[in-house]
Amino acid sequence: MATNEFNYQLLNLQSSLERFALSLTSNPEEARDLLQETYLKALTYKDKFEESTNLKAWAFTIMRNTFINNYRRNVKRKTTNDSTDNQYYINQGGEHTQDTPEIRYSTNEINKKINQLSDEFRIPFQMHTQGFKYKEIAEELNLKIGTVKSRIFFSRQKLMKELEDYR
Repeated sequence: MATNEFNYQLLNLQSSLERFALSLTSNPEEARDLLQETYLKALTYKDKFEESTNLKAWAFTIMRNTFINNYRRNVKRKTTNDSTDNQYYINQGGEHTQDTPEIRYSTNEINKKINQLSDEFRIPFQMHTQGFKYKEIAEELNLKIGTVKSRIFFSRQKLMKELEDYR
């Protein structure tokens, strides 16, 4: 594909890419930055684009991956400046919430509802919430990956219905 044609087709995707960026960031300014970064990467790596493939899907993938990488980078970079004479940086870990009676009660109720699920749904759901990948769960429980996904989905649906008061 000629450079001019590539650039023209890429520019024709602008409105779609803008909407996608806004859906990812929920902030118009960040969406514009993401769009600009996506265009830069697409133009920089246009030699990686295969002519017989879908340019729109390729550009959307670049945008999604850029957003994910930026998000991960920002999470790791959460530091604040200490105003003492030393002025050193303190790493801010995850969010710290107070352990209030309401939170403990809600957590206990949620755990009760999870434990009430039958084993065929509870075990894959708990493994998934513990960080296991679908493939790992399928191998561990000797199930097909589609079965694992559907059981986790149905577990979520049932829990959301039973725990409507806690949303």
